[in-house]
Amino acid sequence: MRKGFDSLSGIVTSQMQFNPLSNDIYIFINRRRTQLKLLQWEGDGFAVYYKRLEQGTYEMPAAPTDQCSVSISSKQLKNIFQGITMRRSYQRKRYQHVA
Repeated sequence: MRKGFDSLSGIVTSQMQFNPLSNDIYIFINRRRTQLKLLQWEGDGFAVYYKRLEQGTYEMPAAPTDQCSVSISSKQLKNIFQGITMRRSYQRKRYQHVA
């Protein structure tokens, strides 16, 4: 969790194979799952949000072991922040219009 703007954007580029200048938010969680950093390009520069829990842990999204990254929705990110477990929480099926 010592990495700054340049190192985090380098990880996004080299290890994740994504463009850090997109509007996506990249989440980094430490091994103990007590700290996280969010990296986002805001058009004129990077923004980093850093949070350390005093008690408890963050839940990692389920991902295959061969992947170094996983995509989640903004709702799932909000659940991670609030400490809501994703194993018991699920989205009921809804209609979605495909253009």
